[in-house]
Amino acid sequence: MSSKILVTGGAGYIGSHTVRQLGEAGYEIVVYDNLSTGSAKAVLNGSLFVGDLDDKLALELAFAQHNFDAVLHFAASISVPESIANPLDYYANNTRNTLNLLRCCQKFRVKKFVFSSTAAVYGEPQENPVSESCPTNPINPYGCSKLMSERMIRDYGLSSDFKFIILRYFNVAGADLKGRIGQSSAKASHLMKVACDAALGNRPYVDIFGTDFDTPDGTGIRDYIHVEDLAAAHIDALRYLEEGGDSDIFNCGYGRGYSVKEVLEKLKEVSGIDFSTIQSPKRPGDPACVIACGDRIRNVLGWQPQYNNLETILKTTFAWEQKKLLQLTKS
Repeated sequence: MSSKILVTGGAGYIGSHTVRQLGEAGYEIVVYDNLSTGSAKAVLNGSLFVGDLDDKLALELAFAQHNFDAVLHFAASISVPESIANPLDYYANNTRNTLNLLRCCQKFRVKKFVFSSTAAVYGEPQENPVSESCPTNPINPYGCSKLMSERMIRDYGLSSDFKFIILRYFNVAGADLKGRIGQSSAKASHLMKVACDAALGNRPYVDIFGTDFDTPDGTGIRDYIHVEDLAAAHIDALRYLEEGGDSDIFNCGYGRGYSVKEVLEKLKEVSGIDFSTIQSPKRPGDPACVIACGDRIRNVLGWQPQYNNLETILKTTFAWEQKKLLQLTKS
């Protein structure tokens, strides 16, 4: 009998790719999503329960209707600038709603939990690459809301037989290589998505936020991880817990950083399209450089990334954005 997995935010970008891989691996899946940024069309496996995590009755109903073996928790708000403008919304949606979910796990005795966290918990890292043992000192409400969730999960685990894996994402990009799903949220403001919009004529230019960082070309450096590799990390984490692995925290990144200018130049090469850029002031809460040390996830979980290539990440992103534009023009 296959395990039954609850996936919160499973209609969203990273969640939908993980749901697809879970289905391919033989898991039974229930997606719990309010569809505020996700799409029902992106749920390619399992069933969809439309609900919000702040609706305790709906959440308990989902748990009561199914005997879940584990929870994968993706649902969250993820924009750093938005978190600075609306911090209480982030503590509500990210921290309080994680508490609601943990209460249900406690009540219905679900003992395995995989949590989507972020490199933003490190703030301005004291070292690069960043290891899991680096101090956590978030510099924006988004990172703080995730770190508070991490601490709740950890403390609950320490007080019970609840086992968890926390995955700290670095910069997620790319799309399904077969073009079935990708980043579909209208609110998405990731660099690669914005750059593809500019290349396809959907925006006049790309803002380069900060050109005087302490980096070789003055622009921010990030570790970009393909969404398919990140989804695979969740499968590895789940299997690790199923095999009796201990609670742990892992970085999800390749250990190679690219600057904003490097990403934009590579997209121009990949797409064959020259697009405009403008220099804009730094955004509050943006660190200069964040690169993952990903040794532990490889060594402990056996994670083996397949798409550690900037060109592949950009090609799949661009192909997905092209497909969305074509569908829009046909409708």
